[in-house]
Amino acid sequence: MRVIAGRARSLRLKTPEGMDTRPTTDRIKETLFNMIQGEIPGCIFIDLFAGSGGIGIEALSRGAMHAYFVENGKEAISCIQDNLSFTKFSNDATLLKQEVFTALSMIHEKEADIIFIDPPYQAGYEEKVFEALWTQPYVTDHTLLILEAQKEKSMNFLGKIGYEIIKEKNYKTNKHVFVRKARKE
Repeated sequence: MRVIAGRARSLRLKTPEGMDTRPTTDRIKETLFNMIQGEIPGCIFIDLFAGSGGIGIEALSRGAMHAYFVENGKEAISCIQDNLSFTKFSNDATLLKQEVFTALSMIHEKEADIIFIDPPYQAGYEEKVFEALWTQPYVTDHTLLILEAQKEKSMNFLGKIGYEIIKEKNYKTNKHVFVRKARKE
């Protein structure tokens, strides 16, 4: 796994061993960032279930002002720390070493621009995460939430909570779902 573009372009990143994390492949990461490139420069980026930190580091490399990494796996935390140090982005990052639901209230920003959510596929966290995010003051009508999920995962719960799907990008086995809070008429 490597950084695709920007200041840290081509640098190889460490990934945790084992099956506890699923690093987003370089090809899918490149497609994702090509879709959101215009929103990255100067943004506040939050990487939930960060794994190796590859998504948040890509955002920093492409010009994000600050990135939050939320992870509670010991080996993954070590990888994120090593990757931030190696890419020289430690000063632009906050690593919250705890589970996502506790960490959400530890983020004190006026507004988050992009939140990337990549929970373990079989854990069923998707709906709970979106419910928890709804109550956070930094999640506004302008915040773009991106969920990485299994291709067949139903997104019906989003409308019930008050979100709308902006677009969906399907890959072979997974997808990215782009979401914002639904605008009130």
